[in-house]
Amino acid sequence: MVMPISSGGDHAAETESTKSLLPKNQQRGGDGDDGGDDFHGASFAGAVFNLSTTIVGAGIMALPATMKVLGLAPGLVLIVLAAILTDASIELLVRYSRAAGAKSYGRAMGDAFGAFGRGFLQFCVVVNNLGVMVVYMIIIGFFPLPESINNSFLSTQGDVLSGTSSHGVHHHGVIEGWFGPNRWNGRFAILTIATFGVFAPLASFKRVDSLRFTSAVSVALAVVFVVITAGIAIFKLARGHIPMPQLFPDVHDWPSIWRLFTAAPVLVTAYICHYNVHPIYNELRDSLQIRPIVRTSLLLCSAVYITTSFFGFLLFGDATLDDVLANFDANLGIPYSSFFNDAVRVSYVLHLMLVFPIVFHALRLNMDGLLFPSARPLSCDNRRFAVLTAALLAVIFLAANFIPNIWDAFQFTGATASVCVAYIFPAAITLRDRHGIARKRDKLLSVFMIVLAVVANAVAVYSDACS
Repeated sequence: MVMPISSGGDHAAETESTKSLLPKNQQRGGDGDDGGDDFHGASFAGAVFNLSTTIVGAGIMALPATMKVLGLAPGLVLIVLAAILTDASIELLVRYSRAAGAKSYGRAMGDAFGAFGRGFLQFCVVVNNLGVMVVYMIIIGFFPLPESINNSFLSTQGDVLSGTSSHGVHHHGVIEGWFGPNRWNGRFAILTIATFGVFAPLASFKRVDSLRFTSAVSVALAVVFVVITAGIAIFKLARGHIPMPQLFPDVHDWPSIWRLFTAAPVLVTAYICHYNVHPIYNELRDSLQIRPIVRTSLLLCSAVYITTSFFGFLLFGDATLDDVLANFDANLGIPYSSFFNDAVRVSYVLHLMLVFPIVFHALRLNMDGLLFPSARPLSCDNRRFAVLTAALLAVIFLAANFIPNIWDAFQFTGATASVCVAYIFPAAITLRDRHGIARKRDKLLSVFMIVLAVVANAVAVYSDACS
Protein backbone atom coordinates (compact mmCIF):
# COMPACT_ATOMS: atom_id res chain seq x y z
CA MET A 1 0.00 0.00 0.00
CA VAL A 2 0.97 3.65 0.14
CA MET A 3 1.74 6.81 2.03
CA PRO A 4 -0.08 10.14 1.94
CA ILE A 5 2.33 13.02 2.25
CA SER A 6 1.61 16.68 2.51
CA SER A 7 2.69 18.68 -0.50
CA GLY A 8 5.11 21.44 0.31
CA GLY A 9 8.73 22.29 -0.43
CA ASP A 10 9.66 25.44 1.47
CA HIS A 11 8.73 26.26 5.05
CA ALA A 12 5.65 28.32 4.13
CA ALA A 13 4.31 25.65 1.85
CA GLU A 14 4.82 22.98 4.48
CA THR A 15 3.04 25.10 7.09
CA GLU A 16 0.03 25.57 4.83
CA SER A 17 0.09 21.91 3.83
CA THR A 18 0.11 20.90 7.48
CA LYS A 19 -2.87 23.12 8.10
CA SER A 20 -4.78 21.48 5.26
CA LEU A 21 -4.42 18.11 6.95
CA LEU A 22 -6.11 19.28 10.13
CA PRO A 23 -9.86 18.93 10.71
CA LYS A 24 -12.05 22.00 10.43
CA ASN A 25 -12.40 22.33 14.18
CA GLN A 26 -8.60 22.76 14.34
CA GLN A 27 -8.36 25.30 11.52
CA ARG A 28 -9.34 28.92 11.06
CA GLY A 29 -11.36 29.15 7.91
CA GLY A 30 -12.28 26.54 5.35
CA ASP A 31 -10.38 24.96 2.51
CA GLY A 32 -13.28 24.02 0.28
CA ASP A 33 -13.14 20.40 1.33
CA ASP A 34 -16.10 18.10 1.02
CA GLY A 35 -18.31 18.02 4.01
CA GLY A 36 -18.92 21.78 4.29
CA ASP A 37 -18.27 23.80 7.45
CA ASP A 38 -19.96 21.34 9.81
CA PHE A 39 -17.06 18.87 9.98
CA HIS A 40 -16.04 18.49 13.61
CA GLY A 41 -13.57 15.66 13.37
CA ALA A 42 -13.63 11.97 12.53
CA SER A 43 -15.21 9.46 14.89
CA PHE A 44 -13.47 6.48 16.48
CA ALA A 45 -15.55 3.97 14.50
CA GLY A 46 -15.03 5.75 11.19
CA ALA A 47 -11.26 5.86 11.73
CA VAL A 48 -11.17 2.15 12.62
CA PHE A 49 -13.08 1.22 9.46
CA ASN A 50 -10.83 3.37 7.25
CA LEU A 51 -7.63 1.96 8.73
CA SER A 52 -8.96 -1.61 8.61
CA THR A 53 -9.92 -1.21 4.95
CA THR A 54 -6.41 0.03 4.28
CA ILE A 55 -5.01 -3.17 5.79
CA VAL A 56 -7.32 -5.79 4.27
CA GLY A 57 -6.69 -5.72 0.53
CA ALA A 58 -5.99 -8.41 -2.04
CA GLY A 59 -3.38 -10.17 0.09
CA ILE A 60 -5.99 -11.79 2.33
CA MET A 61 -6.52 -14.47 -0.32
CA ALA A 62 -2.87 -15.57 -0.07
CA LEU A 63 -2.99 -16.31 3.66
CA PRO A 64 -4.50 -19.84 3.55
CA ALA A 65 -1.66 -20.90 1.24
CA THR A 66 0.87 -19.74 3.82
CA MET A 67 -0.74 -22.19 6.25
CA LYS A 68 -0.02 -24.97 3.76
CA VAL A 69 3.63 -23.93 3.72
CA LEU A 70 4.14 -23.20 7.42
CA GLY A 71 1.62 -25.51 9.00
CA LEU A 72 -1.48 -24.33 10.85
CA ALA A 73 0.09 -23.77 14.28
CA PRO A 74 3.22 -21.77 13.29
CA GLY A 75 1.27 -19.93 10.58
CA LEU A 76 -1.39 -18.58 12.96
CA VAL A 77 1.25 -17.60 15.52
CA LEU A 78 3.18 -15.66 12.87
CA ILE A 79 0.02 -13.81 11.81
CA VAL A 80 -0.30 -12.54 15.38
CA LEU A 81 3.40 -11.66 15.60
CA ALA A 82 3.15 -9.71 12.32
CA ALA A 83 0.34 -7.63 13.83
CA ILE A 84 2.43 -6.95 16.95
CA LEU A 85 5.40 -5.87 14.81
CA THR A 86 3.18 -3.57 12.77
CA ASP A 87 1.81 -1.99 15.94
CA ALA A 88 5.37 -1.37 17.14
CA SER A 89 6.44 0.25 13.87
CA ILE A 90 3.39 2.55 13.86
CA GLU A 91 4.06 3.48 17.49
CA LEU A 92 7.59 4.57 16.54
CA LEU A 93 6.27 6.54 13.57
CA VAL A 94 3.63 8.36 15.62
CA ARG A 95 6.02 9.10 18.48
CA TYR A 96 8.64 10.67 16.22
CA SER A 97 6.00 12.55 14.26
CA ARG A 98 4.83 14.16 17.50
CA ALA A 99 8.38 14.99 18.53
CA ALA A 100 9.02 16.65 15.16
CA GLY A 101 5.60 18.33 15.02
CA ALA A 102 5.06 16.52 11.72
CA LYS A 103 1.48 16.15 10.54
CA SER A 104 2.39 13.73 7.76
CA TYR A 105 4.67 10.77 7.19
CA GLY A 106 6.52 12.86 4.61
CA ARG A 107 7.31 15.63 7.05
CA ALA A 108 8.54 13.07 9.59
CA MET A 109 10.91 11.69 6.95
CA GLY A 110 11.86 15.22 5.96
CA ASP A 111 12.67 16.07 9.57
CA ALA A 112 15.03 13.10 9.77
CA PHE A 113 16.54 13.04 6.27
CA GLY A 114 15.69 16.33 4.62
CA ALA A 115 14.05 16.93 1.26
CA PHE A 116 15.58 13.80 -0.24
CA GLY A 117 14.01 11.61 2.46
CA ARG A 118 10.60 13.20 1.98
CA GLY A 119 10.78 12.85 -1.79
CA PHE A 120 11.99 9.25 -1.64
CA LEU A 121 9.08 8.33 0.61
CA GLN A 122 6.62 10.00 -1.76
CA PHE A 123 8.15 8.11 -4.68
CA CYS A 124 7.82 4.77 -2.85
CA VAL A 125 4.20 5.50 -2.01
CA VAL A 126 3.38 6.42 -5.61
CA VAL A 127 5.03 3.28 -6.99
CA ASN A 128 3.38 1.02 -4.44
CA ASN A 129 -0.11 2.51 -4.73
CA LEU A 130 -0.07 2.68 -8.49
CA GLY A 131 0.87 -0.99 -8.68
CA VAL A 132 -1.78 -2.01 -6.14
CA MET A 133 -4.58 -0.25 -8.01
CA VAL A 134 -3.56 -1.59 -11.41
CA VAL A 135 -3.62 -5.08 -9.92
CA TYR A 136 -7.06 -4.45 -8.40
CA MET A 137 -8.37 -3.62 -11.86
CA ILE A 138 -6.73 -6.76 -13.26
CA ILE A 139 -8.41 -8.85 -10.58
CA ILE A 140 -11.81 -7.28 -11.16
CA GLY A 141 -11.70 -8.43 -14.71
CA PHE A 142 -9.49 -7.55 -17.59
CA PHE A 143 -7.15 -10.02 -19.19
CA PRO A 144 -5.53 -13.39 -18.44
CA LEU A 145 -2.53 -12.67 -16.29
CA PRO A 146 0.91 -13.27 -17.77
CA GLU A 147 2.49 -16.68 -17.34
CA SER A 148 5.35 -15.08 -15.40
CA ILE A 149 3.11 -14.60 -12.37
CA ASN A 150 1.31 -17.92 -12.38
CA ASN A 151 2.89 -18.77 -9.04
CA SER A 152 1.81 -15.62 -7.25
CA PHE A 153 -1.39 -15.07 -5.35
CA LEU A 154 -2.66 -12.96 -8.23
CA SER A 155 -2.26 -15.60 -10.88
CA THR A 156 -5.83 -16.85 -10.83
CA GLN A 157 -7.70 -13.76 -9.76
CA GLY A 158 -7.92 -12.10 -13.16
CA ASP A 159 -11.34 -11.70 -14.75
CA VAL A 160 -13.41 -12.51 -11.67
CA LEU A 161 -16.41 -10.78 -13.26
CA SER A 162 -15.79 -11.13 -16.99
CA GLY A 163 -13.96 -14.47 -17.25
CA THR A 164 -10.55 -15.45 -18.56
CA SER A 165 -8.88 -17.97 -20.83
CA SER A 166 -5.71 -19.91 -20.09
CA HIS A 167 -4.05 -22.76 -21.98
CA GLY A 168 -7.06 -22.97 -24.29
CA VAL A 169 -9.53 -23.36 -21.40
CA HIS A 170 -12.10 -20.64 -20.75
CA HIS A 171 -13.15 -19.90 -17.16
CA HIS A 172 -16.46 -18.06 -16.98
CA GLY A 173 -16.59 -14.91 -14.91
CA VAL A 174 -19.54 -14.36 -12.57
CA ILE A 175 -21.45 -11.95 -14.79
CA GLU A 176 -20.58 -13.89 -17.93
CA GLY A 177 -21.90 -17.03 -16.25
CA TRP A 178 -25.16 -15.32 -15.31
CA PHE A 179 -25.97 -13.58 -18.59
CA GLY A 180 -23.74 -15.28 -21.17
CA PRO A 181 -21.01 -13.54 -23.19
CA ASN A 182 -21.96 -10.22 -24.76
CA ARG A 183 -20.46 -6.80 -25.34
CA TRP A 184 -21.81 -5.36 -22.09
CA ASN A 185 -20.21 -7.86 -19.73
CA GLY A 186 -16.84 -8.07 -21.46
CA ARG A 187 -13.65 -7.05 -19.75
CA PHE A 188 -13.35 -3.52 -21.14
CA ALA A 189 -17.01 -2.72 -20.53
CA ILE A 190 -16.93 -3.93 -16.91
CA LEU A 191 -13.85 -1.88 -16.07
CA THR A 192 -15.32 1.17 -17.79
CA ILE A 193 -18.52 0.88 -15.77
CA ALA A 194 -16.57 0.32 -12.54
CA THR A 195 -14.32 3.31 -13.21
CA PHE A 196 -17.10 5.79 -13.95
CA GLY A 197 -19.69 4.29 -11.62
CA VAL A 198 -17.57 3.52 -8.54
CA PHE A 199 -13.94 4.65 -8.66
CA ALA A 200 -14.41 8.19 -10.01
CA PRO A 201 -17.23 9.21 -7.60
CA LEU A 202 -15.41 7.83 -4.55
CA ALA A 203 -12.11 9.35 -5.66
CA SER A 204 -13.71 12.81 -5.65
CA PHE A 205 -13.71 13.04 -1.85
CA LYS A 206 -10.96 15.11 -0.30
CA ARG A 207 -11.15 13.78 3.23
CA VAL A 208 -10.35 10.23 4.28
CA ASP A 209 -13.23 10.42 6.77
CA SER A 210 -15.66 10.86 3.88
CA LEU A 211 -14.96 7.22 2.97
CA ARG A 212 -15.92 5.83 6.39
CA PHE A 213 -19.23 4.35 5.22
CA THR A 214 -17.80 2.63 2.16
CA SER A 215 -14.93 1.39 4.33
CA ALA A 216 -17.44 -0.10 6.76
CA VAL A 217 -19.12 -1.91 3.87
CA SER A 218 -15.71 -3.09 2.62
CA VAL A 219 -14.87 -4.60 6.01
CA ALA A 220 -18.32 -6.20 6.13
CA LEU A 221 -17.74 -7.79 2.73
CA ALA A 222 -14.44 -9.25 3.96
CA VAL A 223 -16.38 -10.70 6.90
CA VAL A 224 -18.91 -12.19 4.45
CA PHE A 225 -16.09 -14.18 2.86
CA VAL A 226 -14.96 -15.39 6.29
CA VAL A 227 -18.48 -16.40 7.32
CA ILE A 228 -19.15 -18.32 4.10
CA THR A 229 -15.80 -20.11 4.25
CA ALA A 230 -16.23 -20.97 7.93
CA GLY A 231 -19.80 -22.15 7.37
CA ILE A 232 -18.82 -24.48 4.52
CA ALA A 233 -15.85 -25.85 6.49
CA ILE A 234 -17.96 -26.53 9.59
CA PHE A 235 -20.68 -28.16 7.47
CA LYS A 236 -18.19 -30.50 5.80
CA LEU A 237 -16.37 -31.14 9.06
CA ALA A 238 -19.62 -32.23 10.71
CA ARG A 239 -20.15 -34.70 7.87
CA GLY A 240 -16.64 -36.10 8.21
CA HIS A 241 -15.50 -34.85 4.79
CA ILE A 242 -12.45 -32.92 6.06
CA PRO A 243 -9.22 -34.68 7.09
CA MET A 244 -6.94 -33.55 9.89
CA PRO A 245 -5.09 -30.40 8.73
CA GLN A 246 -1.31 -30.19 8.69
CA LEU A 247 -0.30 -28.56 11.98
CA PHE A 248 3.43 -28.18 11.33
CA PRO A 249 5.55 -27.80 8.18
CA ASP A 250 7.00 -30.77 6.35
CA VAL A 251 10.75 -30.06 6.47
CA HIS A 252 13.00 -32.81 5.14
CA ASP A 253 15.50 -31.18 2.73
CA TRP A 254 16.89 -27.79 1.67
CA PRO A 255 14.13 -27.03 -0.89
CA SER A 256 11.50 -27.60 1.82
CA ILE A 257 13.39 -25.21 4.11
CA TRP A 258 13.48 -22.58 1.36
CA ARG A 259 9.72 -22.92 0.91
CA LEU A 260 9.26 -21.76 4.51
CA PHE A 261 10.89 -18.43 3.66
CA THR A 262 8.56 -17.84 0.70
CA ALA A 263 5.75 -17.21 3.19
CA ALA A 264 7.65 -14.27 4.73
CA PRO A 265 6.69 -11.62 2.13
CA VAL A 266 2.97 -12.35 2.55
CA LEU A 267 3.12 -12.09 6.34
CA VAL A 268 5.47 -9.09 6.47
CA THR A 269 3.23 -7.01 4.18
CA ALA A 270 -0.12 -8.27 5.52
CA TYR A 271 -0.77 -5.31 7.84
CA ILE A 272 0.66 -2.37 5.90
CA CYS A 273 -1.43 0.71 6.69
CA HIS A 274 1.21 3.27 7.69
CA TYR A 275 0.35 5.61 4.83
CA ASN A 276 -3.10 6.32 6.23
CA VAL A 277 -2.13 6.77 9.87
CA HIS A 278 -1.36 10.49 9.58
CA PRO A 279 -4.43 11.51 7.52
CA ILE A 280 -6.68 9.66 9.99
CA TYR A 281 -4.79 11.09 12.97
CA ASN A 282 -5.16 14.66 11.68
CA GLU A 283 -8.91 14.36 11.18
CA LEU A 284 -9.73 12.86 14.60
CA ARG A 285 -11.91 14.70 17.09
CA ASP A 286 -9.47 13.57 19.77
CA SER A 287 -5.93 12.93 18.52
CA LEU A 288 -5.15 10.86 21.63
CA GLN A 289 -7.39 8.14 20.19
CA ILE A 290 -4.89 7.20 17.49
CA ARG A 291 -3.23 4.44 19.55
CA PRO A 292 -6.47 2.63 20.47
CA ILE A 293 -7.68 3.11 16.88
CA VAL A 294 -4.55 1.45 15.49
CA ARG A 295 -4.77 -1.41 17.95
CA THR A 296 -8.49 -1.93 17.40
CA SER A 297 -7.95 -2.04 13.64
CA LEU A 298 -5.08 -4.50 14.00
CA LEU A 299 -7.18 -6.65 16.33
CA LEU A 300 -10.11 -6.65 13.89
CA CYS A 301 -7.90 -7.46 10.91
CA SER A 302 -6.04 -10.14 12.87
CA ALA A 303 -9.38 -11.81 13.59
CA VAL A 304 -10.27 -11.69 9.89
CA TYR A 305 -6.84 -13.01 8.89
CA ILE A 306 -6.80 -15.82 11.45
CA THR A 307 -10.29 -17.07 10.62
CA THR A 308 -9.63 -16.79 6.87
CA SER A 309 -6.36 -18.70 7.19
CA PHE A 310 -7.76 -21.35 9.53
CA PHE A 311 -11.02 -22.12 7.76
CA GLY A 312 -9.59 -21.66 4.26
CA PHE A 313 -6.84 -24.18 4.90
CA LEU A 314 -9.18 -26.46 6.86
CA LEU A 315 -11.63 -26.49 3.95
CA PHE A 316 -9.17 -27.14 1.11
CA GLY A 317 -6.16 -28.69 2.86
CA ASP A 318 -3.32 -29.66 0.54
CA ALA A 319 -5.46 -28.53 -2.41
CA THR A 320 -5.28 -24.91 -1.21
CA LEU A 321 -4.04 -22.78 -4.10
CA ASP A 322 -1.74 -19.74 -3.87
CA ASP A 323 -4.92 -17.70 -4.28
CA VAL A 324 -7.69 -19.37 -2.29
CA LEU A 325 -10.28 -17.55 -4.41
CA ALA A 326 -9.37 -19.94 -7.22
CA ASN A 327 -10.58 -22.82 -5.05
CA PHE A 328 -14.06 -21.32 -5.31
CA ASP A 329 -14.14 -21.99 -9.05
CA ALA A 330 -15.14 -25.66 -8.66
CA ASN A 331 -17.74 -27.86 -6.99
CA LEU A 332 -17.40 -27.49 -3.22
CA GLY A 333 -19.19 -30.75 -2.51
CA ILE A 334 -22.12 -29.07 -0.74
CA PRO A 335 -25.67 -28.11 -1.74
CA TYR A 336 -25.91 -24.83 -3.66
CA SER A 337 -22.18 -24.90 -4.35
CA SER A 338 -22.50 -22.61 -7.37
CA PHE A 339 -24.39 -20.02 -5.31
CA PHE A 340 -21.72 -19.92 -2.61
CA ASN A 341 -18.94 -19.73 -5.20
CA ASP A 342 -20.56 -16.70 -6.80
CA ALA A 343 -21.26 -15.10 -3.40
CA VAL A 344 -17.59 -15.38 -2.41
CA ARG A 345 -16.29 -14.01 -5.70
CA VAL A 346 -18.78 -11.12 -5.93
CA SER A 347 -18.27 -10.07 -2.30
CA TYR A 348 -14.51 -10.12 -2.84
CA VAL A 349 -14.67 -7.95 -5.98
CA LEU A 350 -16.98 -5.45 -4.28
CA HIS A 351 -14.58 -5.37 -1.34
CA LEU A 352 -11.68 -4.48 -3.65
CA MET A 353 -13.75 -1.78 -5.34
CA LEU A 354 -14.26 -0.11 -1.97
CA VAL A 355 -10.60 -0.48 -0.98
CA PHE A 356 -9.61 1.34 -4.19
CA PRO A 357 -10.51 4.92 -3.06
CA ILE A 358 -8.54 4.59 0.20
CA VAL A 359 -5.42 3.63 -1.75
CA PHE A 360 -6.11 6.26 -4.41
CA HIS A 361 -6.37 9.02 -1.80
CA ALA A 362 -2.77 8.39 -0.77
CA LEU A 363 -1.55 8.10 -4.36
CA ARG A 364 -3.01 11.46 -5.28
CA LEU A 365 -1.50 13.28 -2.28
CA ASN A 366 1.95 11.88 -2.86
CA MET A 367 1.92 12.44 -6.61
CA ASP A 368 0.90 16.04 -5.98
CA GLY A 369 3.79 16.40 -3.55
CA LEU A 370 6.23 15.13 -6.18
CA LEU A 371 4.89 17.22 -9.06
CA PHE A 372 4.02 20.43 -7.20
CA PRO A 373 6.21 20.58 -4.07
CA SER A 374 5.74 24.33 -3.59
CA ALA A 375 2.08 24.67 -4.54
CA ARG A 376 -0.73 25.44 -2.11
CA PRO A 377 -2.54 22.45 -0.54
CA LEU A 378 -4.31 20.23 -3.03
CA SER A 379 -7.63 20.52 -1.19
CA CYS A 380 -7.55 24.28 -1.78
CA ASP A 381 -7.12 24.02 -5.55
CA ASN A 382 -10.18 22.42 -7.12
CA ARG A 383 -8.81 22.59 -10.65
CA ARG A 384 -5.54 20.87 -9.77
CA PHE A 385 -7.44 18.34 -7.69
CA ALA A 386 -9.80 17.47 -10.57
CA VAL A 387 -7.07 17.29 -13.22
CA LEU A 388 -4.79 15.14 -11.08
CA THR A 389 -7.65 12.82 -10.12
CA ALA A 390 -8.74 12.36 -13.74
CA ALA A 391 -5.16 11.87 -14.96
CA LEU A 392 -4.34 9.22 -12.36
CA LEU A 393 -7.58 7.31 -12.98
CA ALA A 394 -6.86 7.38 -16.71
CA VAL A 395 -3.30 6.08 -16.22
CA ILE A 396 -4.49 3.24 -13.98
CA PHE A 397 -7.29 2.30 -16.37
CA LEU A 398 -5.08 2.35 -19.46
CA ALA A 399 -2.23 0.52 -17.75
CA ALA A 400 -4.53 -2.29 -16.59
CA ASN A 401 -6.16 -2.60 -20.02
CA PHE A 402 -3.37 -2.12 -22.50
CA ILE A 403 -0.05 -3.03 -20.85
CA PRO A 404 -0.35 -6.78 -20.19
CA ASN A 405 3.15 -7.14 -18.74
CA ILE A 406 3.02 -4.14 -16.40
CA TRP A 407 2.74 -6.35 -13.31
CA ASP A 408 6.14 -7.87 -14.07
CA ALA A 409 7.70 -4.52 -13.20
CA PHE A 410 5.44 -3.86 -10.21
CA GLN A 411 6.39 -7.21 -8.67
CA PHE A 412 9.93 -5.95 -8.08
CA THR A 413 9.32 -2.27 -7.40
CA GLY A 414 6.18 -2.84 -5.32
CA ALA A 415 7.81 -5.43 -3.08
CA THR A 416 10.64 -3.03 -2.29
CA ALA A 417 8.46 0.06 -1.86
CA SER A 418 5.99 -1.61 0.50
CA VAL A 419 8.59 -2.87 3.00
CA CYS A 420 10.33 0.52 2.91
CA VAL A 421 7.12 2.33 3.78
CA ALA A 422 6.07 -0.13 6.49
CA TYR A 423 9.30 -0.98 8.26
CA ILE A 424 12.53 0.44 6.87
CA PHE A 425 11.54 4.13 7.00
CA PRO A 426 10.08 4.08 10.55
CA ALA A 427 13.14 2.16 11.71
CA ALA A 428 15.49 4.59 9.95
CA ILE A 429 13.76 7.58 11.59
CA THR A 430 14.21 5.93 14.97
CA LEU A 431 17.88 5.11 14.41
CA ARG A 432 18.49 8.68 13.23
CA ASP A 433 16.92 9.89 16.50
CA ARG A 434 17.20 13.63 15.87
CA HIS A 435 15.20 14.41 19.02
CA GLY A 436 17.03 12.04 21.36
CA ILE A 437 13.97 10.07 22.46
CA ALA A 438 14.93 6.57 21.32
CA ARG A 439 15.37 3.90 23.95
CA LYS A 440 17.79 1.02 23.57
CA ARG A 441 14.97 -1.42 22.83
CA ASP A 442 13.62 0.96 20.16
CA LYS A 443 16.93 0.83 18.33
CA LEU A 444 17.18 -2.94 18.66
CA LEU A 445 13.64 -3.27 17.33
CA SER A 446 14.50 -0.94 14.44
CA VAL A 447 17.51 -3.03 13.45
CA PHE A 448 15.35 -6.16 13.57
CA MET A 449 12.67 -4.55 11.37
CA ILE A 450 15.23 -3.50 8.77
CA VAL A 451 16.81 -6.95 8.64
CA LEU A 452 13.40 -8.63 8.41
CA ALA A 453 12.23 -6.26 5.67
CA VAL A 454 15.40 -6.75 3.62
CA VAL A 455 15.21 -10.55 3.92
CA ALA A 456 11.49 -10.64 3.06
CA ASN A 457 12.02 -8.37 0.06
CA ALA A 458 14.99 -10.43 -1.18
CA VAL A 459 12.95 -13.63 -0.92
CA ALA A 460 10.02 -12.04 -2.76
CA VAL A 461 12.18 -10.71 -5.58
CA TYR A 462 14.14 -13.97 -5.92
CA SER A 463 10.93 -16.06 -5.95
CA ASP A 464 9.39 -13.82 -8.61
CA ALA A 465 12.54 -13.96 -10.72
CA CYS A 466 12.67 -17.76 -10.52
CA SER A 467 8.99 -18.11 -11.39
